[in-house]
Amino acid sequence: MRYRLRVPDEIADFLRSLHPEIKRKIKSALNVIVSEPAAGKALQEELRGLRSFRIGRTRIIYKVASKGIIEIVAIGPRRTVYEETYRLLKRMPPSEG
Repeated sequence: MRYRLRVPDEIADFLRSLHPEIKRKIKSALNVIVSEPAAGKALQEELRGLRSFRIGRTRIIYKVASKGIIEIVAIGPRRTVYEETYRLLKRMPPSEG
């Protein structure tokens, strides 16, 4: 099955603002995720259903949705990205989260 990425506008804007070297690494990681969605580590507890892909100190948090779509939930430093993702999911209506 061929997967497609769904990247929210705010994450796309964040990616555009990054240093070219970091952008290159993230783009490479996104290609790995698209070709092998199970490449990231499955998250537990409150973040169950999401996966985390490591790029040095940065993490890409994503969800494999239906119909071959991979939704990017968050991208950020390991130190804060999990807490931010949890807060983001708490704000979403139950049907989206």
